[in-house]
Amino acid sequence: MKSPLKIGSNPLGNGQCSFRVWAPFNDSVEARVFAPRERIIPLRKNGKGYHEGVEDNLPPGTLYKYRLDNEKELPDPASRFQPEGVHGPSQVVDDRFLWSDEQWEGLPLEEYLIYELHVGTFTPQGTFAAVAERLDELKDLGVTAIELMPVAQFPGDRNWGYDGVYPFACQNSYGGPAGLKKLVDACHRRRMAVVLDVVYNHLGPEGAYLDQFGPYFTDRYQTPWGLAINYDGPYSDEVRNYFIINALQWVDEFHVDALRLDAIHGIFDFSARHFLTELGEAVKTRAEELNRRVFLFPESDLNDTRVITPRNAGGYELDAQWNDDYHHALHALLTGERSGYYQDFGMIEHLAKAYSQGYVYSGQYSEYRRRRFGNSSRDIPAYRFIVCSQNHDQVGNRMRGDRLSALVDFESLKLAAGVTLLSPFLPLLFMGEEYGETAPFLYFISHGDPDLIKAVRDGRKAEFAHFAWSEEPPDPQAEATFIRSKLNWEARQDDARQGALFELYRELIRLRKSIPALRRLDKQSMEVRSFEKDGAMLVRRWSDSEEVLIACHFGTWPREITLPAYGGQWVRLLDSADTQWGGNGGSVPVAINLERQTNARFQPRSLVLFERKQT
Repeated sequence: MKSPLKIGSNPLGNGQCSFRVWAPFNDSVEARVFAPRERIIPLRKNGKGYHEGVEDNLPPGTLYKYRLDNEKELPDPASRFQPEGVHGPSQVVDDRFLWSDEQWEGLPLEEYLIYELHVGTFTPQGTFAAVAERLDELKDLGVTAIELMPVAQFPGDRNWGYDGVYPFACQNSYGGPAGLKKLVDACHRRRMAVVLDVVYNHLGPEGAYLDQFGPYFTDRYQTPWGLAINYDGPYSDEVRNYFIINALQWVDEFHVDALRLDAIHGIFDFSARHFLTELGEAVKTRAEELNRRVFLFPESDLNDTRVITPRNAGGYELDAQWNDDYHHALHALLTGERSGYYQDFGMIEHLAKAYSQGYVYSGQYSEYRRRRFGNSSRDIPAYRFIVCSQNHDQVGNRMRGDRLSALVDFESLKLAAGVTLLSPFLPLLFMGEEYGETAPFLYFISHGDPDLIKAVRDGRKAEFAHFAWSEEPPDPQAEATFIRSKLNWEARQDDARQGALFELYRELIRLRKSIPALRRLDKQSMEVRSFEKDGAMLVRRWSDSEEVLIACHFGTWPREITLPAYGGQWVRLLDSADTQWGGNGGSVPVAINLERQTNARFQPRSLVLFERKQT
């Protein structure tokens, strides 16, 4: 596959710098340099609409804008750094960095245990450097990969990141490109991978000058967040090129190990060769050239296995998909919520299907959507699904930003941890859940346009109509909303139960990694049974002769549950109700004989893990 052109400003060494920008409808484009010496640099237009040139005496740190047809002066749409924010000049950035990860080849997909975090609220400082200082604690927990919510330059200094308007530029308030490289390098020294969330379905509403340069957007399709990207209309070849170059930048220059592709159901492309196919091929080719494992993790709400199906079978061949159905099934069981999309869930059999197949809705009728929904994921390998009990969307898009810790009791938090971490899928933790963080994760912005701020406030209110939440949401523009969303790291030292929850997470992760039957991410070596009347789900997993049984009780009262005749003697490895984990004490025997059906008494909202004794 032919490598795409480099765009933006690129230092060539010896003080030289090249410029390349796509502006097909402009007769002339000039680079206006502000510092260190102000000057105008004319660029030459080629046949594809790119304006390009090379200039001497332009060292890294040079500030510039592009002047279009001797009129508008705008930042570079492929800017690597915006030191003065979204409206200020772009900066020439030296992409050289003293890496220490020469031997790093990345982790196998099956080893990913992901910790999603927001750089601005993960620490009091809200910087890449401050995240790096906490890596040892995540490593101690058992995390193998951190996932950064989007870091592309957004307006102001607080935002979830999905309002980014410079896809190539690292947020200035986080520490810019140098800060991100240092964080990635620090992760790799600890044999931790880095997943970066990228947004290829829209750009944010403030500071997005991309449409001033060319037909990057289209009105043929609509997204809930802004203008749709032009992936299949006239001039779309260069638009696709722009976003593919962006993906390769994170792989090449920043050594990122995986990209999480935000809401690909908002990427509209009806061409014969879908953008996601082209993107996947480009990233895979570059990974092979670099001798590294690099993955793409799409988020989609369509329940369509095409995104993770091989290309020779008509799919896009991306690597592992976020599975919302798993979250919804577990959340509805634990909270009892039935509004919005939760009306489609709430039974043990829903979670059992998510466990055994992946999607819950695989073609049947959805009450929420008022139509049939999804296709079957039965034959998709388990390691192609990423599952969680919480993530930024499912917490932050609630009226009050409630984490699970604000919605359910302590025993339910432990049950959620066990169900997720002992699953055959790739687990994702949302920052702070490992110790039951109680601070909300609210929606926050720092826009500069009063009309835009009002529109965001009104839009947040409209989003909650399906959930019948009638109160006023916290003001997303207020700095206090952002500060309330920061983690309280000292909590687990000050609160015995939060400390116990952290230790349970660590033990569950240790068991997942050390027991072959749990380490094997295979739906074929697993049996799932649901017992609606008892509020229970039983999961038997095996690897060769090694076998485990995960018994989950979702009821709110102690209950006798009949365990099937799985045969043999079984030893209890973990009971989430034990006092060791902050519970009142378990009631399931340490050893149990399952040569015949046997009753055992389970505590409310508890999970018990058994291992079959070898004969």
